[in-house]
Amino acid sequence: MDSNKNQWLLKKVDETVSKKLALELKISIELSKILVSRGITNFDLAENYFRPKKQHFYNAFLMKGMEISVHRLKSAIEQNQNILIYGDYDVDGTCSVALMVRFLKKINASVKYYQPHRETEGYGLSLKSVEWSVKNKINLVIALDCGIKDLLAADALKKNNIDLIICDHHKPGEELPEAFTILNPKQEDCHYPFKELCGCGIGLKLVQAYVEKFNLQFNFNSLYQLAAVATAADVVPLKDENRLITYLGLKEINISPINPLKILFSNLKKEGSINIGDLIFKVAPRINAAGRLDTAILAADFLISDSKEAIKSLKEIEINNEDRKSLDEQTTLEAMEYLNIQPIERYTNFVYSKKWHKGVVGIVASRIIEKYYKPTIVLTGHGDVITGSARSVKDFDIYSALHSLKHYFIRFGGHKYAAGLSLKKENLELFKKAFEDEVKKHIKKENLFPKILIDHELSLKTLFMDANGQNIPKIFRIIQQMEPLGVGNPKPIFIFKNLINDSNPKIVGENHIKFQFSDVQKENTINGIWFNSISSYDLINNKNQMDVVGSIDENIFRNQRSLQILIKDIRIV
Repeated sequence: MDSNKNQWLLKKVDETVSKKLALELKISIELSKILVSRGITNFDLAENYFRPKKQHFYNAFLMKGMEISVHRLKSAIEQNQNILIYGDYDVDGTCSVALMVRFLKKINASVKYYQPHRETEGYGLSLKSVEWSVKNKINLVIALDCGIKDLLAADALKKNNIDLIICDHHKPGEELPEAFTILNPKQEDCHYPFKELCGCGIGLKLVQAYVEKFNLQFNFNSLYQLAAVATAADVVPLKDENRLITYLGLKEINISPINPLKILFSNLKKEGSINIGDLIFKVAPRINAAGRLDTAILAADFLISDSKEAIKSLKEIEINNEDRKSLDEQTTLEAMEYLNIQPIERYTNFVYSKKWHKGVVGIVASRIIEKYYKPTIVLTGHGDVITGSARSVKDFDIYSALHSLKHYFIRFGGHKYAAGLSLKKENLELFKKAFEDEVKKHIKKENLFPKILIDHELSLKTLFMDANGQNIPKIFRIIQQMEPLGVGNPKPIFIFKNLINDSNPKIVGENHIKFQFSDVQKENTINGIWFNSISSYDLINNKNQMDVVGSIDENIFRNQRSLQILIKDIRIV
C-alpha cells in the first residue's frame, strides 16, 4: 500500500476521565488515554481488564435455549443415545468439534464427529451428513459454528426423528431452521450480554451450563486452550468474554498444554512463552490447511488425540500446510495480475478463475485487500455453480451489501467483514456489475483508504524516562499486561514525531526495511522495522527526518532485550 494513502487518525478520548484514571491507577496520561479508549474508565474496570478471572464469565443460562439444550443433552447421555458433533471445516469449527468431543468422552457419552468436505459438501450442515446420521443411528446432532441457515438439512433431520441443537454465531436469516433448539446470541430475542462469541465460544458456554446444572467436577483447562485458538483465529473482537477465553487459554497453554499443542510447538522449536500471535500465525494455518485442501477431520483427530497418533496426524497436517502456502502464493499472483489490468476507477475487486482451489480463495481475498484496498470477492469453480469468499475494508458492511443481492445466490452467509457465497455461473457477469453498483452506492470515499488509529503521540524521551536503568521501561511493561491484544483490543499505536534517521535504512529479508532512529536532541535511540514495505524504500532512503507511526515491541537477540518500533507508516518531514 502506498504509504501516503493511509489516513492517520488520532483517537479522541475524554480528557477529564483520562486524568482522573491516571491518578487513580498511578499511571501516565499516555497509558490512561489508551485504557479510556478501550472503555476502561475506573479502577474496577481496570482491575477486571488486567486481572481476568473465571468468575467474570456470564451465566450461560442467560443465552436463549440453554436450559432446554442441557436437558436434551442429559437425556441423550442417560439413555446412551448416539450423539453426533458436527462442525464447520475451518479453525473455529474444528476446535469446536475437538472441544465438545473431549468433554463428552470425559463424561462417557456415546459420541461421534463429522465435518463436511469443502469440495464435495460445501459449507454448513449437508444433506449427505443427514444420510450418514440416519445410517449410523444418530439420535442427537450438535452443530457448531454452522447451522443457522441450513433449513433443508434441519428439515431432513427432523423428518428422520433426529434432534438438532445449533451452536452458531453467524447472523441469522429471516427464517430460522427447524431445530430442537438454537444457541446463538445474535438472535434478536436472545438477551445474552455478549454477542461476539465465536462458534467454539458458544460450545464452551454449553459445556459450562451442563457442568453447572448437573454439578459435575470438571477441569476446563483443555477446553480453554481450544476455545482460545478458535477465538484468536476467527478474528472476533478480543473484548469481554472473548478476551477472558483467550487469556485463560494462553495461560493454560503455557503451563500445561494439551498434547497436540505441546507436540506442535515442540515441532516448531518454539522458544519462550506462547502468545496470541503464535495461535494466529502458527497454530491456526495448520488447523485450517486440513479443511482447505483435504478433510478437516484430520485436524480434529489431531486436536482430540492425546496419544502418539497425534504425531502422525501432525506430519500430514504439515504437508497440507506447505501445499496450502504454495497454492495461496500462486493464486494470489494470478489474481493480482488480473486486477492490474482492471479499470482503476472501480470500487471493488472482483476476480474469478475456474482453476483456483476453493480452499484458498478467502486467504487470497484478504491478500488482495492488503494491496488494493477495496471490498473484494474471489470466486472459483468449473461447473454450473461457482463459489467463493468476500472480504471487506474497515467500516463497510459487506454482509449487508451482499444481502441486498441475495437473489443471485444459491447460498450465502457471513459477517460484517467476511462472507461466503455460491451462485450459478450464468449469473456471474450480472452479479459482478450488481456488486460494483451496490458498493459504489453505499461506500464512502474515505472507506477506500486504510485508517491508522493512533492512541497517542509519544516521544523517545517519554518512552525511556521510566526505564530506571533497565532495557524495558514501565510504559512497555504495562502494555505487555494488556495482552492478549488483537481486534477489539488492539496493540497501542503511537506517533513519534521528528525522528532522525541515523543511517541509511537496510533491506532485511526480501521485503522489509530496518531503521535506526534517534530524537532531535540525540539523547535517545531506538530501532524500527517496517515489514513488507520494500515498495516505499526509494521514498525514505536518504531522508533525514520523519514522522513514524507504529507500536512498540520487544526484540530479543542473543539474549539481549531491547525495544523497537513495529512501523505501520512513515511520512517525511
